[in-house]
Amino acid sequence: MIIEAAFIGAITFIAAVFGTVSGFGISTLMVPVILFFYPLPITLLFVGVIHFAGDIWKVLFFRQGIRWKLILSFGIPGIIASYLGASLVLQVSGALMKRILAVFLLAYVVFLFSKKEWRVPQKAATGMIGGSLYGFSAGIFGIGGAARSAFLTAYNLPKEVYIFTAGAIALFVDITRIIKYISGGLSIQTIFMITLAVCIPISFLGAYVAKKIVNRIPQKRFRMVIAVLIGLMALKLLVLP
Repeated sequence: MIIEAAFIGAITFIAAVFGTVSGFGISTLMVPVILFFYPLPITLLFVGVIHFAGDIWKVLFFRQGIRWKLILSFGIPGIIASYLGASLVLQVSGALMKRILAVFLLAYVVFLFSKKEWRVPQKAATGMIGGSLYGFSAGIFGIGGAARSAFLTAYNLPKEVYIFTAGAIALFVDITRIIKYISGGLSIQTIFMITLAVCIPISFLGAYVAKKIVNRIPQKRFRMVIAVLIGLMALKLLVLP
């Protein structure tokens, strides 16, 4: 139990650093690892709670990047779509859909490197589309961050705005899907609660380290850094969905 908790704690720290810098959130890295220990439904709830804590740290550390209009245009469709995705989590196999998502993300990364100055206007319509796709993938896969980042990078936002927006949107979506998981009968056993209690403060430490890293990345290079991270995640989804 102690070894298991220590290992999961280490993964939480790594995921918190990577997830905060990239804006993906910690689920992207943690879900595949935690599946070695817990069944899928329990994994999604366990990681969902830690992910929720990570959202709070993003909002706290990057609060100077708040933009409510952007948050709401993504967040409201994301909440609705995440509920639908969470409702289907026990009914569908996501391997093929994850590979389709991976191909889309890889094509998007190639496009970004060929059109480095490209951006889309911050309109309600683009926000609704991005929020819906992100929310659905978060609910059904537990790893919607890459899709969210793809749409947010299309705006070419300042790095503080990008990370705060990613955290704020994920905060609303995570509340929705966690409620759905619990109302659907999922629960975390007492023995797992101990590990969860250890991982939450570790996620705070990881987010703090990530803030220091972000501060050292020049704004003009930040978008391409995110593009590289999206590409790496897409390759992972393509090979190991």
